[in-house]
Amino acid sequence: MTRRFVNRIRLAAVLLLALSGPSAAQDYPSRPIMLVVPYAAGGGNDVMARIVAEKMSKSLGQQIVIENKGGAGGSIATRPVAKAAPDGYTLGLGGTGTLAINPTLYPNVGYDPRRDFSAVGLIATSALVVLVHPSIEAQSISDLIALAKREPGRLNYASAGSGSGIHLGSELLAHMAGIRLTHIPYKGSSPALTDLLGGHVSIYLSSLPPAIALVKEGKVRALAVTGPKRSPIFPDLPTVSEAALPGYEAVLHYGIVAPAGTPQPIIDKLNTALKAALAEEDVRARIVADGAEPLATTPAEYAADIDREETKWSAIVKLSGARVE
Repeated sequence: MTRRFVNRIRLAAVLLLALSGPSAAQDYPSRPIMLVVPYAAGGGNDVMARIVAEKMSKSLGQQIVIENKGGAGGSIATRPVAKAAPDGYTLGLGGTGTLAINPTLYPNVGYDPRRDFSAVGLIATSALVVLVHPSIEAQSISDLIALAKREPGRLNYASAGSGSGIHLGSELLAHMAGIRLTHIPYKGSSPALTDLLGGHVSIYLSSLPPAIALVKEGKVRALAVTGPKRSPIFPDLPTVSEAALPGYEAVLHYGIVAPAGTPQPIIDKLNTALKAALAEEDVRARIVADGAEPLATTPAEYAADIDREETKWSAIVKLSGARVE
């Protein structure tokens, strides 16, 4: 089946939905909705999707079924979402990796983050924390930068894989600081963190929850958080921006998208359900406990966020030289 033929089918579906107009949206949803999470179950993306899906299901009167499918940094599962019928019954969890990094990282990712999706809304953003092994004498992010300048290339950093948000956040830090660090990619966050604990790598930009106990027990040292403001999980830690590199920010974004052409009344109904979920105190508490900040938006605001994030991270992918075939 050619891409041209598939596009004609999609166009016909869009026209059919447009002709049915408000009645289709009024009856929506009349059956369960599938929310595709393009990563394995149990990770941060999966947790974020399940937290809001449970509440949205109650608001919409139909169950939102989570489908986990990993591979190629989330691209394998995101591609079919872009090609699904634009009827509101197939949604995707969008994120920094799939919508901002992968379109440049992979030469044939198979979708355009701006053209092929209708934004529903942001769920949350999540900063990282800069961790070092205790053998590294740096007590602050400024100390770390000074040490790296004195001994270029000696310090290495772990990532959850080439082209991951952790990899590119580290590259952005090195670029803005004018330092040279050696990249050691791993297949996931767990082995990267394990080797940091063992002293095999010097630096790791970790998600916040796994770092809490490790910092308290003195197994690693936390230097700064990567967000635009301090984290309630580590209130005494400065941001990288305030402590050393003004303007530095490496934050992961989570949101919900639908295939392009999904009727606006359906998008609005989904957005209303998402906002209602994010207004619930227990939902907000669970998101904060996972190290993220709840952030409700309109569809237009999330579309603008996707545009900004892709512009920012595509430039960093090119700067880093990362590429996955």
